[in-house]
Amino acid sequence: MPRAIDLPTVLPAAGRIDPAIGDIAKIFAAPEDPAEWPAWREALSLWRTEARERLAYRGAAYDRNSAGWAATSYAVALVWLWDERLFDMSRQAFTVDRFLSETTDLGGLDGVVLWHAYPIIGIDDRNQFDFYRDVPGIRDVVAAFHDRGIRVFINYNPWDTGTRRATHDDPAELAVLVGELGVDGVFLDTMKEGDDALVSALTSAKPPQVLEGESRVSNSRVEDHHLSWAQWFADSEAPGVMRAHWYERRHMMHGTRRWNRDHSSELQSAWMNGTGILIWDTVFGVWVGWNDRDKATLRRMLRAQRALSGVLLDGTWEPLAGGTDAAIAAGVYTSRFELGGLSLWTLVNRGDTEFSGDAVESLTALLDEGVTVVDVTSGVRLDTALVTVPARGIAGILAIEGDEPGWLAALLAAARADLQETDATFPSRGTSRIRPERSTGSAPSDAIPVAPGERELAVEHRRRESGMYGQAPYVEEWKPLPPRLHDRCTETVTVNIGSVLIASAEVSRAEFDKFVASSGYQPAVQNRFLIGASDHDAPVTGVSLEDARAYARWAGARLPTEFEWQAAAADPAFDRREPVVWNWTESEHTDGITRFAMLKGGSSHRSMGSDWYVDGGSRNPTFSLKYLIAGLGIDRSSSIGFRLAWDEA
Repeated sequence: MPRAIDLPTVLPAAGRIDPAIGDIAKIFAAPEDPAEWPAWREALSLWRTEARERLAYRGAAYDRNSAGWAATSYAVALVWLWDERLFDMSRQAFTVDRFLSETTDLGGLDGVVLWHAYPIIGIDDRNQFDFYRDVPGIRDVVAAFHDRGIRVFINYNPWDTGTRRATHDDPAELAVLVGELGVDGVFLDTMKEGDDALVSALTSAKPPQVLEGESRVSNSRVEDHHLSWAQWFADSEAPGVMRAHWYERRHMMHGTRRWNRDHSSELQSAWMNGTGILIWDTVFGVWVGWNDRDKATLRRMLRAQRALSGVLLDGTWEPLAGGTDAAIAAGVYTSRFELGGLSLWTLVNRGDTEFSGDAVESLTALLDEGVTVVDVTSGVRLDTALVTVPARGIAGILAIEGDEPGWLAALLAAARADLQETDATFPSRGTSRIRPERSTGSAPSDAIPVAPGERELAVEHRRRESGMYGQAPYVEEWKPLPPRLHDRCTETVTVNIGSVLIASAEVSRAEFDKFVASSGYQPAVQNRFLIGASDHDAPVTGVSLEDARAYARWAGARLPTEFEWQAAAADPAFDRREPVVWNWTESEHTDGITRFAMLKGGSSHRSMGSDWYVDGGSRNPTFSLKYLIAGLGIDRSSSIGFRLAWDEA
């Protein structure tokens, strides 16, 4: 259920409201009685005038040529940098065109946020800036998106205070980083808005940046934050007005409810307000893909918004104006935008059945006068006032007085070819375990035998947004908070374990050095190929899962699964080298978008200061950490080693 701060705010009839409430409201709720809507619109205008005068609003930041693109950035995708649509794990290469091809059914993108560190940051002492800078070719990825007309954001994690410190303070370091990468904007993770130091550093950076806060931004900061998330915004039944966008029309907002499988509500709010959508189909490694109905609605919306952005930004906007009584009674609501000879009515259907009827008051008169009227969302030219609005969907009616715009014919043709879908089924995506090859050699005499057979194992984990295996930790929920966020969870799993022996200790640095010298092994990607500490008896670290597998094959072994590892850890002979490090296990999974493996054992390293970090410290053998696999060596860590396993004949 929405929290109190998520609920829409009631604006008094005179437009006067305590600034402590009105200046941070998410949505101004529409009155339940349509008879009150004209007075409500007047109150909205009075409120905006008063708020702007009180805050001496200038809007100068929006006049910058370098920032004008943000006002029409209607669709932005939040993307894990190692999403398998964007990065080919087998070739260890970025695939920007593949990513764009596989997301065309979402209507095309205006921007991407390249998410890079969470939920794997804290595994060692690397800071958030390292997780960008250590990626070979990342500037080329940014340039590839730019070449395709797509703006790029990086994200800033203000909670990253427990890893190694960068050369400068965070604002100055970000200003340097955005110049190195050539990006366009910074997403402020967990922040509604940045402070003066952060804003000054980023807006004066080269290139100058736009800032996008997570959730609501206050009126006082709309001045210098060009975008914000409309995250977990509960709307009124008749769609209300997004406060920050009403205050400054050029302030772009991106609606999102990250755990929802039904996105019709945020789509309708965005359509009625002329704002955008954050597309987030994989939340930190968990698939939350969009259903066919909502993807079709999004395509309809984006096509019209991009063509009519001038009307939406510069025209008159009358919320909840122009709808007929019959449509309102059926749960169909209308707003009106007008600029020059173009009048656009945006309609939403709150109901679960299609509406077809007289929905816009003035259509009959306009048609009688010979005015061209089209449905820009379905591509139909209207010769009657009959309007169809799909169940839980949208429609856009455009009246054109004078010559037709040059873009109209192509837009209508594209809309006609793109039929509205009705299937709202969640597009499930299975997660597959990559099965290991059997070992070929013999185990040493001190290897720990694990009895074969079925057994029940208690597996502990900390519930993070990255979930465990393929399950989403939250479904159709609003903002997850403690105790359902970061709480300790234990579940019992039933597994079949074959006859296997597990090494009593991790592979040491000396042993791995011998392998490299003997075999001439060269990792496919050199980055972060670190061979641990100076102590040759310490566990080897700085090895990827593939490096560990290569050693295991050379030794005639394989890696243990996480369940074999846990079963063997109950034996008193099971040893941990010092310093304690996480162990790779043979538990690689993929759903075609995210790869991950389970780490066991914990490590001596612990990043302090935030619950968002990876769990540190030595861990009980029952504890499992879902570790998202990054490419180009970024998944290598000074805190991760491995041990071996052998199958018995």
